[in-house]
Amino acid sequence: MMRKALMGILMMCAGMAQADEVVIAALGDSLTQGYGLPQADGFVPQLQNWLDGQGAEARLINAGVSGDTTAGGLARVGWTLEPEVDAMIVTLGGNDLLRGLDPTQARNNIEGILKAAQAADVDVLLIGMQAPGNFGAEYKAEFDKIYPELAEAYGALYLESFFVGLVEEGAQIDPVALRDWLQADGIHPNAKGVTRIVEGVGPRVLDLIDAVKLGD
Repeated sequence: MMRKALMGILMMCAGMAQADEVVIAALGDSLTQGYGLPQADGFVPQLQNWLDGQGAEARLINAGVSGDTTAGGLARVGWTLEPEVDAMIVTLGGNDLLRGLDPTQARNNIEGILKAAQAADVDVLLIGMQAPGNFGAEYKAEFDKIYPELAEAYGALYLESFFVGLVEEGAQIDPVALRDWLQADGIHPNAKGVTRIVEGVGPRVLDLIDAVKLGD
């Protein structure tokens, strides 16, 4: 009887611990997915380790798909927002830029993602992207303002850039200057680069966890 009672208490405590855990889906492209890296060295596993080291009660789900555009993210956000998901990190737009897609389409897609999260009562950290200058000043201005404007409109937390741990605020990605932190393609971070990125993104994810807990 004593053993059964003890087991019951332990199971109840385990259930309470899981209830306190914040489940975060990381919706993104190859940067989120961990392209070109062993699984343990990717963004989501490294961020999970960083959060564990901070004592955060959170569990990350890797919802990154290599090559995904904002349209792809919108198409799969419904099944990404499972009932267990409390929050979402959205990092999309890089492949829209590589293809020179219309900023208006990107805006509409990201807004659709934010609307879906809002309907599911899921808090969001929206990570921005900055267009290169080769598409022209007008294109860059239209694209760059998507993220801060939508974050404000939908009450999402905002971080200017995924590469915040590698470059100063407002600076463009320079593959030559960052060659020690990037893979040979000059686009995707290597394991050391991901570590630096996590150090930059991590504090904002802690803010996201706090936002979820304050809303409970």
